[in-house]
Amino acid sequence: MDLHLKSLFGRFQEQFGSGPGLGPGSGTCLMKVEGVAPNFIKSVFKAAAALYRTDPWKRLRPGHLFGIRVGKDSDWSGKKQPFPCVQFVGGDGGDVGFNMFRSENDAKKMTGSTETVQVPNIELLRVTYEPESLMFPSNRKMIKSLSLEVSGTNRFPVIDVARCASSGSLQFRNPTLEELRFVYAAMKAIALVHPLLQVDKDGGPKWSRLMYFEPFIETVDVQWPPEMAKGYDLVAVTVSHPPGQAYEEKASSTASSTPTKYAEPPREDIFVDVKLYLNGSLRQCAACEKEVHGEQALCCGRCRAVLYCSSVCQKQHWKETHKSMCGLYKAMMEREEELAMKIFMFPCTADQPCKWLESLGIHQKGMWRRKCSCYSHCPFGLLPVKGGLWDSWGGLDDEEYPRDSPFHHHLRDGMSSPILLSGWSEYYNLRSLPLSSPVADILSHPLTVYYILTALSISSKNLLLKGKEVILHYLGPEGELDWMPAFAEVGHLLNRLGNIQIIMVGPEVPTNLSGTTSGIGSRVRVNLVRGVYQEEATYLPSPHVIVALNCGLDSYASWGGALNLIKSMAIPAFFTDQSEISCANAKQVLRSTGLHITHPVTPNPFRSPVKNHEASSNLPAYSNGFVLGVNT
Repeated sequence: MDLHLKSLFGRFQEQFGSGPGLGPGSGTCLMKVEGVAPNFIKSVFKAAAALYRTDPWKRLRPGHLFGIRVGKDSDWSGKKQPFPCVQFVGGDGGDVGFNMFRSENDAKKMTGSTETVQVPNIELLRVTYEPESLMFPSNRKMIKSLSLEVSGTNRFPVIDVARCASSGSLQFRNPTLEELRFVYAAMKAIALVHPLLQVDKDGGPKWSRLMYFEPFIETVDVQWPPEMAKGYDLVAVTVSHPPGQAYEEKASSTASSTPTKYAEPPREDIFVDVKLYLNGSLRQCAACEKEVHGEQALCCGRCRAVLYCSSVCQKQHWKETHKSMCGLYKAMMEREEELAMKIFMFPCTADQPCKWLESLGIHQKGMWRRKCSCYSHCPFGLLPVKGGLWDSWGGLDDEEYPRDSPFHHHLRDGMSSPILLSGWSEYYNLRSLPLSSPVADILSHPLTVYYILTALSISSKNLLLKGKEVILHYLGPEGELDWMPAFAEVGHLLNRLGNIQIIMVGPEVPTNLSGTTSGIGSRVRVNLVRGVYQEEATYLPSPHVIVALNCGLDSYASWGGALNLIKSMAIPAFFTDQSEISCANAKQVLRSTGLHITHPVTPNPFRSPVKNHEASSNLPAYSNGFVLGVNT
C-alpha cells in the first residue's frame, strides 16, 4: 500500500507541480516569439541543458538570491537590466527551475518560507524543467521539429513570463526576444560560476538548515550565438551573491569587454619587502628568473603571489608587466581555499613528489614513475612494462584502482549512452573507489579529455550520442605516453556507444613509436605521431576537436604556428593550464593570434588533486587546473 501511495503521489506531483515554485509551465511556445530564429531556440535549449547538468539545486534554495548583469545597461531597452535578480526553486521538491525578477525587492516579496508567494503586480521570468510527456503539444512539436537538446534524461525547459493579477489569478505571456537573449546569457554564466560558491559555516543562525555562502562576484565572457551577435561575439556577464555585491564598469569598456572589480590605483606601499616562508624550496624571481631561496624571497605586498630576488627586480617588474596583472593575482590568492579540493583523504602536495609517492608505497612503480624525476633518463613512452593492470597502477590494493571493466546499469530510455560526470566525487562513487586512492592524479588527463568531449564540445557529444566516431588531435603529449592503461577508462565511460580516435602529436613521441596505433579497449584507438603539429597536421585525418593539456601557451614561442593553423581550420580547440593566472595569460596569447575565446577560463572538475606551486609564485597550481576553449 505504501508503494502504491508513493507512486500515486509522485504522479500527482508531476501532473500538477508543487512548491516552492508557481506550478508547471503555462505552455508558452518559443516558436511564437516575434523575430526568434530556430537556431537561437536551439542555443537556448543547449544553454538550459548545460545549466541543468551542473545541478545548482543540490546546494541552492530560493533564499539564495543572485545578481545578474549582462553587458551594459545601455544594451537593453529602458537602459536597465531586464531581470537582474535570480533564485533557484525546486531543490526541496516540486518543480525544478529558476525565477528571474526585475529587482531584489520583488524577489524577497515573493519568497515565502516554504513556497513562492503570489504578490499582485510583480512580473517574473521563469524557466521550469518539465518532463516531455507533460508538455503542451505545441512545445512537443517544437522539440521534435528542431531536434532540441534534452535536459537530464527527459526534461526540457519551458520559459514564460508570469504575473499575478490583483484578483489573485496568474497571467502568462511569451518572453520577448530581448528577454530570451538575457536569460540565455544568464544561464551560460551561472552554469560556469555557481560551483565556485564557498560555504560560509558561520554565516547564519546555528539553528538554520539553510546553507550560507560567502559574498561572491565573478565575471565571465559569454559568446552570443551567431544569429544574435549584433556586431560583437562576446558579452561580459557578472554574477554576484548576494545581488548587492559591488560592481565597477570602466568608462572605456565595450559591450564585449569584461568589467573588472579589481581596478585599484597604484600605490607606493606595494613595494614592501614581504618575506615569504617557502619550506626551504627554491623559486625563481619573476623578473630575472634567478633562483631564490625561501629565506631570501620577497613578494609583492599587494597580491603576495609573485616572488622576487630584490626590490630592484620588484620595481622593474611592476613597471613592465605586473602592474596590469596584480589585481587578478590578488583575487586568485584570495580564492586559494575555494579552489582546493577537499574531498580526498591523501596528502595533496607534490613539491616533493618522491616523498609523496613513497608515503603511498608507489614510488618508482608502474605509471607513477612519470610523477617524479627518477626516470627522467627514460624517454617518454618507453618505460619498461612488467605486466597487467595491477603493475601499471603500482601495486595498489585491488579496491584502490579502477578495474578494466564496463559500467553496468547505466541506461537512458532503455538504451546505452555515454556516462556524464560532474566531478571526482561522482566518479569515485561510480567506481566504488575510496577517497584515499591517488588514481585521480593520473586519471586527470584521460577524464579531462572525456569531460571536454561530453560536456564542453557539443558537436563531439552529439556524434557520440549517435554512436559515431570522434577524431581528437591531442597536442604535446609527454607523460601521457606512459599512461595508456588509464585511457582505457574513457572507453568504459562511453558505455557501449561511440568511438574515439586519439591522435597524439608532439616532439616527445619516440621515433620508434611514431606511426604506431594502439587499441585501448574496444572503443578508444590511439595513434602516435612525432613532430610539431603545424607540420604534421596535413597528413592526419581531419579532427572534430583539438586538445592540449597543461600546454603553457604563454611560455613557448613554438605554439605560434600551431595556433595559426587552428585558427585557419576553425576546429573547436580546448587548452588547459595549471592555474587561472596561466590561463589568463594564455587567453591573451590566443587573442593576439586572432582566435576567439568561446569557452572562458573555468575550473576543470577533473583537475589533478595534487597541488604544485608555480615556479615564480605562491599561487595554487594543479595539473589541468583550468580550461578555456576557442572556436567552440
